[in-house]
Amino acid sequence: MSDDTKNHQAVQALQSIKETEEQAKKIIQNARENEAQMVIQDAYKNADKIKEEILTEARKKAEAIKNEIINKANEEAEKTRKSAALEEKKLRETAKKNMKLAVKKTSEKIKDLLKEGWQ
Repeated sequence: MSDDTKNHQAVQALQSIKETEEQAKKIIQNARENEAQMVIQDAYKNADKIKEEILTEARKKAEAIKNEIINKANEEAEKTRKSAALEEKKLRETAKKNMKLAVKKTSEKIKDLLKEGWQ
């Protein structure tokens, strides 16, 4: 073989090596990009999962607080109803006593008027 042929083959071998290196670099770059995309997708999935867990916990806490407020309101309403019923009973008793006294006084005045009128 001549030196030109050897040189030509050597140049072709070097070009082939360079092309292979370039292809390998592209494959590595694509792999890195794909891996980065997968990492980003995993991060989004994890973020969505965490967000849903937090929202679920917040809903549970909100429901518990709502139920606690409703229970307290019902207790207060029951206390108010009992207090109002007791007050109503006292007012009725007072009104009943006052009515008897008013009837007695009125009947005495009527008697007095009738007596004065007959005389």
